[in-house]
Amino acid sequence: MTETWQSNEFDTIEMHTGGEPVRIIPGLLDAIRGDDILAKRRDMRDRLDGVRRMLMFEPRGHYDMYGAVLVRPSLPGADLAVLFIHNEGYSTMCGHAVIALARYAVEQGLVARSLPLTRVGIECPCGLVCAWVAEDGSVSFDSVPAFAFALDHQVDVPGIGSISVDIGYGGAFYAVVDAARLGVSLDGRLRDLVEAATALSDAVRRSIRVRHPDADDLGFLYGSILTDGRERAGDGPSRNVCVFADAEVDRSPTGSGVTTRMALRHARGLVDSGEACVFESITGARFGASVNGPAVLPGHHAVTVRVSGRAHYSGRARWSLEPGDEIGRGFLLR
Repeated sequence: MTETWQSNEFDTIEMHTGGEPVRIIPGLLDAIRGDDILAKRRDMRDRLDGVRRMLMFEPRGHYDMYGAVLVRPSLPGADLAVLFIHNEGYSTMCGHAVIALARYAVEQGLVARSLPLTRVGIECPCGLVCAWVAEDGSVSFDSVPAFAFALDHQVDVPGIGSISVDIGYGGAFYAVVDAARLGVSLDGRLRDLVEAATALSDAVRRSIRVRHPDADDLGFLYGSILTDGRERAGDGPSRNVCVFADAEVDRSPTGSGVTTRMALRHARGLVDSGEACVFESITGARFGASVNGPAVLPGHHAVTVRVSGRAHYSGRARWSLEPGDEIGRGFLLR
């Protein structure tokens, strides 16, 4: 590999949350440098991006693969720290991975178990996320401050025309819209949903610049969430699909996406603090969520959100790269 990390073998723990993969990579703890988590993310991107390609791309991964690289924590209260990786690069938050990592941390002895709930502090690029692991392995986490960035933002989507979308932050920025406004259905072809969501993300990026008050590194639109149009808790479970990074599809309801949707609902007065909501993905997996209450964030009416779900183990692996195997460094076919 061209980076300073010279190992050609990596051990991983394989998990999934609602069908969305989480490839946990513990072997880079002392290889990635930086005074804080965002500096560590830049360091991996600059020096060790070949590891991401090797473990996310084919032949060891696939277009929709997702990974979690463990690094040394730098925040008080953090039991572990993580960089999230995918087909395009590095994300700021990932709720489905937090759910998996919290269970992994307790069951692998990284955090001592306590009853009835074990707290696991996970330092993410967006900040410290506190997760709570129950005796049965189910997990809840409390989000970083989440907020509505723009409500009823008008955007022109090629082939669709002008539509109104909401933009919010739940650890990452998303555009959220009823799928029907884009002329697609959550019961239709996945390819149509991906194309519609990608067109929406591109249009939103052209029309507005998202900003986060804490760090410029957090200020980018991560993707779009297409919903079934149900936004009130009394309407029952709401289905959605999240398309993020380079047209990658989340199989889970999307933890940071659910957080965003709850912040948007709260901003519109559709849910009260403590009111329970349920979100369902295209695999049928469900996350529960509720607004905890107000959060301090300069310039925004922010809230914290509690999201609940379950992750499962799917295996362990040792991945290797033979000398001279240039294709084995990673490629993607769409």
